[in-house]
Amino acid sequence: MDEKIVKVLNEMSEFLSIAQMKKLQEVILKTFAENEVEHSNISNDEFLDMFLAAKRVEGCSDRTIQYYRVTIEHMFTQIETAVRKITTEEIRVYLAEYQKRNNCSNVTIDNVRRNISSFFSWLEEEDYILKSPMKRIHKIKTKKVVKNTISDEGIEKLRDNCREIRDLAIIDLLYSTGIRVGELVNLNIDDIDLEGRECVVYGKGDKERRVYFDAKAKVHLKKYIATRRDNNVALFVTLDAPYDRLKISGVEIRLRELGRKLNLEKIHPHKFRRTMATRAIDKGMPIEQVQKILGHSQIDTTMQYAMVNQNNVKSSHQKYIA
Repeated sequence: MDEKIVKVLNEMSEFLSIAQMKKLQEVILKTFAENEVEHSNISNDEFLDMFLAAKRVEGCSDRTIQYYRVTIEHMFTQIETAVRKITTEEIRVYLAEYQKRNNCSNVTIDNVRRNISSFFSWLEEEDYILKSPMKRIHKIKTKKVVKNTISDEGIEKLRDNCREIRDLAIIDLLYSTGIRVGELVNLNIDDIDLEGRECVVYGKGDKERRVYFDAKAKVHLKKYIATRRDNNVALFVTLDAPYDRLKISGVEIRLRELGRKLNLEKIHPHKFRRTMATRAIDKGMPIEQVQKILGHSQIDTTMQYAMVNQNNVKSSHQKYIA
């Protein structure tokens, strides 16, 4: 805490006498010394548990919590130093060796860096450490790849080749609402307003928002619900008994298999979300409204999802410039 002590003493020097300054310094050093002893008894694993508990209170999903846990626990296996004494150089070496050992991309290693940075930022905010060792480890530069969307032809191929009405309803709901796959599997039948063609979903941090689906989704949802013979409240359930709520992995596997069968490039739930956002912006929907539909707190996040169609850029260039 030396830097903070010096800052406080410098700020107060013009207001206090020498005797008062000495007393102030004595009290501060004694207080911080007590905190040092108290905090030194906390193990690395205990600090991690406290951090994860804080993240859970903030509304992070179980999936996110587990990602934090795995990332930071792995760091502890390679850096045995007490958390409060870990240096910037130790983390730099760890990240470099992690990337080399796992042969992972800059995107992956930056995700690891971001998780570790969140942990140390929390320690700093809670006054367990003076300064996060991650402050001098900056964002790792990555190539900005324009991610593909699903073409209109691809969507129709997926629809035409569905053998189950449930899968058809899933595709239409993902495509027309742009909801996350986690939000999809958490939906209950009662959450769906077929007449109003809308439903309420709970996004990250349990934030509630209303989304809307098209006529095709309504028709296929209605038909799917009518075929159900189980008592499960979930909107989407497994095809076989005991008809449990469908899991994220179940949706991912089903769409991946269907995409491979049709030779479509990497079909997964999130691609429907990106496709919906891109299509909405291409058709003139204000970016703020797309942001609201997708449930993003920052508009920059929406812009990353909604890549502008290059054909539209070319048409606009020919219209306004060429």
